[in-house]
Amino acid sequence: MELPQRPEDQADPGDDVPDAADDEPETGPLRRCAVTRERLPKEQMIRLVIGPDRQVVPDIAAKLPGRGIWLSARGDVIETACKRGAFAKAARGQVTVPADLGAALGLALTRRIADTLGLARRAGQATFGFVKAREWMAAGRVGLVVQARDGSGEERARFLGGRGAEFPVVMPLDAAQLGAVFGRDHVVHVVVAPGRLAAMLRVEAERLAGLAA
Repeated sequence: MELPQRPEDQADPGDDVPDAADDEPETGPLRRCAVTRERLPKEQMIRLVIGPDRQVVPDIAAKLPGRGIWLSARGDVIETACKRGAFAKAARGQVTVPADLGAALGLALTRRIADTLGLARRAGQATFGFVKAREWMAAGRVGLVVQARDGSGEERARFLGGRGAEFPVVMPLDAAQLGAVFGRDHVVHVVVAPGRLAAMLRVEAERLAGLAA
């Protein structure tokens, strides 16, 4: 259910004067967060747009038309944006914000990670299971290690064998979610080959971790 912003969540009267920085063109590698005003790499942020019906729409892939509202991929920033009417200020008018925007963003990122992992699997760029994934590690075919966030800490450490500092390790999904990608009930260890898909997965996993922090 989507609820309009409450009056107390709308921008303060003193916020009616637009910030000149809000009109920055969406070009270059950096974007300005509508809450913190920091300029950060867009890979560390989340873009949202205002739809024709004045609804705030998450744009996880940053491809939707329209002027974007950028927020740092942090749970506290998303919460602050909703409480302080940051979307209304940026849009210069009343907007409708999803009732639980943080949860909606988390679900969207989770789906994007699962879809990207599925693409890596079909392209032969990802493998799973303790033995097979360790074989890829031994062969140096590691761009990213993905482990189940609910897996045993001892088991995850045993799999890495003290080599966790040699390559990035992320834990965005649980064992059942990883299993669904690879057609199994549960999967704990996944290795993704170096390349664009591994880089994409790392970015999305780090954004998801930021929202949960």
